[in-house]
Amino acid sequence: MSEVTTAEDPRAITRSIKQGNGHPAFNYYYRFVLDNQAEQDFNYNLFPVVLDRNAVPWSLGCLYILTQLEAETTPVMATYQSKADDLAAFKEWLDTQDNPDVLLFHFPKLKLRRPTYRYRGYLKKLIEARELSPTTAKRRMGAVVSFYQWLITNNYFHPEYPPWEETQYQLGFKTTEGREVLKKVVSTDVSIRVAKSEDPYAGTIQDGGKLRPLSGKEQVRILEATVAKGNTECYLIQLFILATGARIQTACTLRLRHFLNQNPEFSKSLTGDEKVYKLKAGPGTGIDTKNNKTGVLQVPCSLYELLRTYALSRRAEVRRSRFMAKQGDHSDPYLFLTQQGTPYYTSKAETLRFNPDFDRHHHKGGQPVRQFLKDHVIPYVRERHNKQFHYRIHDLRASFGMNITELLTAQVQSGAITLNKMRMIVKDLMWHESFATTDLYLNYRSQMDAIYEAVNGYGEQLQRWIDQANKGMAFDE
Repeated sequence: MSEVTTAEDPRAITRSIKQGNGHPAFNYYYRFVLDNQAEQDFNYNLFPVVLDRNAVPWSLGCLYILTQLEAETTPVMATYQSKADDLAAFKEWLDTQDNPDVLLFHFPKLKLRRPTYRYRGYLKKLIEARELSPTTAKRRMGAVVSFYQWLITNNYFHPEYPPWEETQYQLGFKTTEGREVLKKVVSTDVSIRVAKSEDPYAGTIQDGGKLRPLSGKEQVRILEATVAKGNTECYLIQLFILATGARIQTACTLRLRHFLNQNPEFSKSLTGDEKVYKLKAGPGTGIDTKNNKTGVLQVPCSLYELLRTYALSRRAEVRRSRFMAKQGDHSDPYLFLTQQGTPYYTSKAETLRFNPDFDRHHHKGGQPVRQFLKDHVIPYVRERHNKQFHYRIHDLRASFGMNITELLTAQVQSGAITLNKMRMIVKDLMWHESFATTDLYLNYRSQMDAIYEAVNGYGEQLQRWIDQANKGMAFDE
């Protein structure tokens, strides 16, 4: 798209990068090299730029990101930001070596002198020094492997000796429909292995990540803390997740229009006689979902009325006016906005729509909510209730799942519904693809009880052995 040039170039455009208070800005010059028609095909908000240690764009790194974006119809820039960060870490390491431009393409006969093996050794040292987590090191090495594959495929160079050694094998797994599938997997000897260790006492459920269902008391305490800190929006966002099982991107991309219906139609809840408002979410609704899945959120009648009251409040109106002042007349404003009038979470559709006046430097992905929990809610609960307390916003989804599971378990035990009916309801409410994930919630409480019962029983036996040793053994010579 462009190339670095000098200030004397008549087509030069100045780009200024701030260096912090008290330091002069760093300026460089670039020019476009595409014609007007081609240029229209490369318009991206939040395009991640790979910089070297002198804050100059690294041409090969930027080209690599750009060519991957070309194949995407709906790119998620946060994903490419991560790739750019990993490439920038590799470039930083290169720039600390002698002749970095030569080293990048230097693949001699001696394996350990090749940059791929040298970088792997560097990452391993960072892991041993506890300066880098194994998972981050694994991801960074994977990014470098992909980068070199791209360089070779696109004929940027042909290494004299292979950048790594490959091993191919078949990996078998079952799809969500239960079909057996074999997939060819290619592994390299520069990959960094991460040993998986499961803590049986962590109390987590694997549902799009390790989630920890909060106890009833913990749920009360975090909402109590949010009220005490006076953050109405974060209270309502957390309450919405606890009541519907929605993810943060769904709760934060609710639209004003969804709660302006004067005569909403309420239906019977799947879990009882309570009335709910069925809110469609997914592509075409303005509400984001994971993997663009389409579904229905069951919003309790009382919560819908509360959110409608908020939508019509003076507080929400002031925030929308600030949003409009920045964005102009917006036809579909968000329900929740920060005090400055910015979204808590930028919708996918809005991210993909190119805006030449776009002035933000990062994607809004719920950071204000997470920061509020970290700075205010967690310290509040630790100070008053539990010094070891911790949680993440996504844990509230698991908390909803367990709340529903325990409610329905009581109905199964009373004979009101069958166990199979219970599984179907939990699966539908949680939007699970597979019953395997649903069963993690159904088995969670009994599994944790069994673990602690086994540990406590063994602990009692162990204590008897210790007492026996104290009585029958001499420790003095």
